[in-house]
Amino acid sequence: MTTKSINERKTAPYRFDNVGSFLRPLRLKEARDAFAKDTISEGELKSVEDEAIEELIEKQKEIGLKAITDGEFRRSWWHLDFMWGLEGVEKVEVDEGYQFAEVETRAESARLTGKLGGSGHPFIDHFKFVNRFADDEIIARQTIPAPAQFLAELQRPDNKEATDQFYPDEGALLEDIAAAYRTFIKELYEAGCRNLQLDDCTWGMIVDEDYWKNMAGDFTVEDLSLKYVEVNNKAIEGAPEDLVITTHVCRGNYRSTWASSGAYDTVADILFGEENVEGYYLEFDTERAGGFESLSKVSGDKVVVLGLISSKVPRLEDKEEIKARIEEAAKYIDKDRLCISPQCGFASTEEGNNLTEKEQWDKLQLVKEVAEEVWGK
Repeated sequence: MTTKSINERKTAPYRFDNVGSFLRPLRLKEARDAFAKDTISEGELKSVEDEAIEELIEKQKEIGLKAITDGEFRRSWWHLDFMWGLEGVEKVEVDEGYQFAEVETRAESARLTGKLGGSGHPFIDHFKFVNRFADDEIIARQTIPAPAQFLAELQRPDNKEATDQFYPDEGALLEDIAAAYRTFIKELYEAGCRNLQLDDCTWGMIVDEDYWKNMAGDFTVEDLSLKYVEVNNKAIEGAPEDLVITTHVCRGNYRSTWASSGAYDTVADILFGEENVEGYYLEFDTERAGGFESLSKVSGDKVVVLGLISSKVPRLEDKEEIKARIEEAAKYIDKDRLCISPQCGFASTEEGNNLTEKEQWDKLQLVKEVAEEVWGK
């Protein structure tokens, strides 16, 4: 991939970029609640979603984003809705939600009901709606959870019995996860998609020391890293050359709280050296992500999008401090291979983070200004 200036780049990642999700407007939240209570129809909910997404896309264009998304407005979760749309998967309530630093999430999950498949996924139509607004200068991006994230969900204690029932051999499970994703990617590409982003919290999970305190069994960081990179690579194997596939690595983003801490160092060789993506959107907004030294392990000409602006807090970062951090990162990877974005989306779940829509757009305006000042207009 050839790196270019902010306005010359024709493929993602872009110098000024965004991870994907946006705060849901109040009327959308109210419509989803009404639909859950059976007081409006599915068609009425879709009309509200369509209108809200059209307005969001216009705002994304106005601020200058080159990759537009639907803000994940049709989802409740950044990951589970995609999993529920796969064949052989059902939505379930579980005993406990995901544990974050200051709060526990809703207790929902995805559980197997049979063998996996990836055809006819509802996200295909979701993408087609967004793609109507793309043009020669602006692409429609699709975000989905990484295959490794799906594997981790199926192997949660609440789900393991069902997973083992249908896949007593883990190797077969990895093969079928990858095959389901390949089917989805093929259909997504046929629908016009040329930019797919795999969102992945598994790496942030396994670098956290507290995670290992709760692990049952004899595993190592390397064991899980190799398993996760294997299923991710199998899933994107054979993808069309003009489909740009990137990944976003996160440490949790729920109501402005976080789930894990730890530097990239222990997974850098495998994540940055062996995962066959074209770019990484990396969380770097707090000390919980460690330093930039591991960026020296990013192989080939892969691009790194530095998530230096927090989507969790309303306070605007100091522009000069952000520019200084880019220079620090450039000690370990060529600055021509760097871009900038918020560290995560603004609403990984429909609850959203604790800032206003205006503050959300102010954050993106700051990202744009920094990108222009560092790499030029």
